[in-house]
Amino acid sequence: MQASEATVPAASSDHFRTKERAALISVGVKSAMTIAKFIAGLASGSLALMSETANNFSDILTSLMTFVALRIAHQPADETHQYGHAKVEALAALIQMSLLFAFAAFILIEAVRRLLDGDVIVNPGLLAFSVLIISLVVDLWRWRSLHTLAKTTKSHALAAEALNFLADAAASCMALLGLGLARAGFPEGDALAALMVAGFIGFTGYQLGRRTIDTLLDAAPQGLAEKIRVIVAGVPGVIKIGNLRLRPLGHQVVGDMNIFIARTLPLEKAAAIKANVLAAVTKAHPDVSLTMTMQPIALGDETMLERILLIAAKRHIPIHHVTVQEIDGKTSVGFDVELDGAMAHGTAHEIVSGLEGEIARELGPDIEVESHIEPLMPAELPGQDAPAAKIEDIKDHLIKNARLDGAIFEIHNVRVRETPAGLVINYHCRVDPDLPVGEVHRHVDELDHGMRSDFADISRIIGHAEPLKASLGQAEWES
Repeated sequence: MQASEATVPAASSDHFRTKERAALISVGVKSAMTIAKFIAGLASGSLALMSETANNFSDILTSLMTFVALRIAHQPADETHQYGHAKVEALAALIQMSLLFAFAAFILIEAVRRLLDGDVIVNPGLLAFSVLIISLVVDLWRWRSLHTLAKTTKSHALAAEALNFLADAAASCMALLGLGLARAGFPEGDALAALMVAGFIGFTGYQLGRRTIDTLLDAAPQGLAEKIRVIVAGVPGVIKIGNLRLRPLGHQVVGDMNIFIARTLPLEKAAAIKANVLAAVTKAHPDVSLTMTMQPIALGDETMLERILLIAAKRHIPIHHVTVQEIDGKTSVGFDVELDGAMAHGTAHEIVSGLEGEIARELGPDIEVESHIEPLMPAELPGQDAPAAKIEDIKDHLIKNARLDGAIFEIHNVRVRETPAGLVINYHCRVDPDLPVGEVHRHVDELDHGMRSDFADISRIIGHAEPLKASLGQAEWES
């Protein structure tokens, strides 16, 4: 599926519609309050009120900007923006911050001019006070609802909108104070209130800008990396933690992490450790999305056999009968290697030499490494079940030879197939469960060799040994 056709999760879509609706409501509310304040400002001649009008007008522009930014930010990732468009919200917040600073500077200049001139007439009436009181109530209501919604959706743009409404509420309080002073016979109070409005707007812009710039500069949330390290370190199987990089991306925090695990672990176990790490991080911090890499490292408690088998497994070369000897202070390693029987010996020797060289580099220069090449049996052989009389004959010989051996009991599940390469025999038997594996292998191997002496056309014989049942004793078997 192409990026443009990607399905948007239901929760993400609901968040988007909620944020879009909130942005549109903000535009409508601010438009109504701007018109009311403009009329009241003209009637009263109040700089504080006219500043509020200009502030609300700029807020309309920023609300529209927020609406557009939310629509762009919701678009899925594409070839150009492979992490999505969530940072458009932070860009919109940065522009809003710039407008707040510009507006604060304009009010500051005009307020100083009025204070220096001293001949400004301010005539606040009921309309001006009513508009400001209504505006204060509406601004506080919108700030509270947007602040809650911004925390829920992790939206930088809505957080900026909430701060704008809080700034409007504070500005309305200051404008009310200025109008009250002017009404009481102190006209300069209006300009002083305008100065306070400018200062508050500038401070709001600074708070917004600091957080927005951190987002645009990929500043990791304070303390989050250390919390994640503690969580990951507690997951079984994680030896240590390498690099951890985080950055904000819209309502999420994304990043990459490198963990170290034992190199002897099978793939299934390594995958389980990775899944457990991601689950633990997601449980504690649902908004964090990590890309994780695992690096296998050697542990101090690895045995020599584990190290040899690991090297062979990485090269996809089957080996067996690994022996390790200590001779006059020098270690000698030997093993059998299975390779395709049809392979040219020169090619096989080159493969085995590479394996021997890597084992020597792993174990040290004083290690002696020798190998024996065996032909790998074909994986598939066409064939058919042998006649019943042939199967019974082979079973009788197996039982006779097992009784002579004395350590193998209860021959059962005998299967004989005729193939172009000869007879392939499979059988099950039982042995004392306390016998060592090596001893069991020796007895089964001797039984197999005896069968090959009895039947020259045997190509392959496979004996599967199972623990002896308590209900079947040797006396009963021999009888």
